[in-house]
Amino acid sequence: MTADQEPVLSIIVAIVSDTTGLPDAKHLEPCLAALTHQTGAPPIEIIVPHLPAVAGIAAVQARYPGVRFAEIPDLKTYTGQGGSREHHDELRARGIALARGRIVALIEDVGIAAPTWAAAMVAGHAQPFAGVGGAIENGIDRPLNWAVYFCDFLRYQNPLPEGESAIASDANVSYKRSALEQINPVWREVFHEASVNGALRERGSKIGLAPAAVVYQHRQGLQPGSALRERFVWGRSYAATRAGLAGMPRRVFWAVFAPALPLILLYRMTAMAAAKRRTLGAFIKSAPILVALVVSSALGEFAGYLTGRANKTGAPAAEAIARGTR
Repeated sequence: MTADQEPVLSIIVAIVSDTTGLPDAKHLEPCLAALTHQTGAPPIEIIVPHLPAVAGIAAVQARYPGVRFAEIPDLKTYTGQGGSREHHDELRARGIALARGRIVALIEDVGIAAPTWAAAMVAGHAQPFAGVGGAIENGIDRPLNWAVYFCDFLRYQNPLPEGESAIASDANVSYKRSALEQINPVWREVFHEASVNGALRERGSKIGLAPAAVVYQHRQGLQPGSALRERFVWGRSYAATRAGLAGMPRRVFWAVFAPALPLILLYRMTAMAAAKRRTLGAFIKSAPILVALVVSSALGEFAGYLTGRANKTGAPAAEAIARGTR
């Protein structure tokens, strides 16, 4: 894209690899390399909203002068330490606010876009969809990586049904900017995929899936301990957000039945892996690790429902989401 061109596609890259530690840019370089070497892509802009202290980000900035790096020093939900993830949603919101393209896409630093990803995303918006989600595949063939992938993205693995969908992941999704502007109060403080997608559907808009828009999850250096802690943090965050939007009776109900979550989730994952069949072997090999991750996530959910807090400092993401959906 030349300096005088308006972007068709704005890509917001969220650094999410800091859930259990301090932020660094080790995943960012391969992510940006894939985005800057797209085939058949329209004019694009890439925006990286980030915390002030991200290890190694200066070197990545120097390597990619065409990428817009936006330092965000005033996040309300960042605890300054590992054990939280709410600031990821706030960074996404800040990035969207800076976007100029008529289509705004979201991706994570741990995601490697396929060479035709941008073209496929834009093609998906030729349909009357306000949002278009893509497929997500695992990019590192290790049992631990497979287990983490199955926890997060098994439902987005190809073969993915093309067309209207009730779901789309903020790890690989795009929206018409005009549609996002119509629901600005929902995401202006924090971007939460369920709230955004729900608000769009309430207005009569549709969410679709584009199986050709593929992103590969490329989690480098995963360790069992950090993966287990991450599951706990994400489970607690999810539960605290739900608790903030629900009444006390429902919150108590969820807390009581949280111990049953591992069996329910493992049953659903097994059925889905068997139906898709492509990676059933990897699913079986990673099953012992997967069980541990699911149990850790369920414990996190129990803590979130019990305390109503996303982390020890009580990040206010749920309240921000609630204000946007009223």
